[in-house]
Amino acid sequence: MKKYIFVLVLICIKFTAMAQTSDNGYTPRELTEEEKRVILHKGTERPFTGKFYDFNEKGTYICKQCGTPLYYSSFKFDSGCGWPSFDDEIKGAVKRVPDADGNRTEIVCANCGAHLGHVFLGEGFTSKNTRHCVNSVSMEFIPDKEVKMDTAIFAGGCFWGVEYYMKKLDGVISVESGYIGGTKDDPTYEEVCAKNTGHAEAVRITYDTSKTDYETLAKRFFEIHDPTHVDRQGPDIGEQYRSEVFYSTPEQKQIAEKLINQLKTKGYKVATRLTPATIFWPAEDYHQNYYARKGTLPYCHGYTKRFD
Repeated sequence: MKKYIFVLVLICIKFTAMAQTSDNGYTPRELTEEEKRVILHKGTERPFTGKFYDFNEKGTYICKQCGTPLYYSSFKFDSGCGWPSFDDEIKGAVKRVPDADGNRTEIVCANCGAHLGHVFLGEGFTSKNTRHCVNSVSMEFIPDKEVKMDTAIFAGGCFWGVEYYMKKLDGVISVESGYIGGTKDDPTYEEVCAKNTGHAEAVRITYDTSKTDYETLAKRFFEIHDPTHVDRQGPDIGEQYRSEVFYSTPEQKQIAEKLINQLKTKGYKVATRLTPATIFWPAEDYHQNYYARKGTLPYCHGYTKRFD
């Protein structure tokens, strides 16, 4: 898919047995037979029986299979249908696909493909005119009092490798590959590779602030790619492979600047840019969780300790 990838994949095949699927801060237990029936085989739980139907705590609903945040409790409303109902989703977390029945629209976790339920439009329940009808068994719930989440966005070459290593950190809830820093709305991978949009391949990390912090994430970022390279990592060459921190707060910028200065003191000629975060556009499904799904190891990223 990328330059030289066909050769590198062949090299990686012999390491397949060594590859480990890392968790993302959420440790799924083995699914029960009922959960498999719904999540894997697209079944439906009986109405009015799910634990989240008549449930009104404040917090975040996450995918039971992979832990990706799906819905905030502020999106939930009572439609009277017998299943948990939401009039919105966390951006990029839920994918809509035509249902096999040819009439309805199925909703699945955009990260792992777990079946969630169906989405219906035009019913007039809320001002958003949307109802996500979700099976309780497809979700877990994290109360606000228990977890406070924040996000970080980094670009450091091919997003496959950055995602792979960032997911290994304790406290990371989810890592999503995507595009940021360009001029076109919702770009495709082909458009980004054509170098006409100005986007960088990046990852958006959602993390539990009680278990980790931005500085820990930023240190890992600087240690899993070469921050001295300009518009390239390994065999991948082009502006979409640049090293860039997209900060969303002054504190994130200050931390990144501090770490860059530490690296410069050590003699590194850091090329990493610091840029205010703009809209993050999730990449196509086949880019998400790439190495874990393929059972191979990253071909252009690795860990190098650079901080004391």
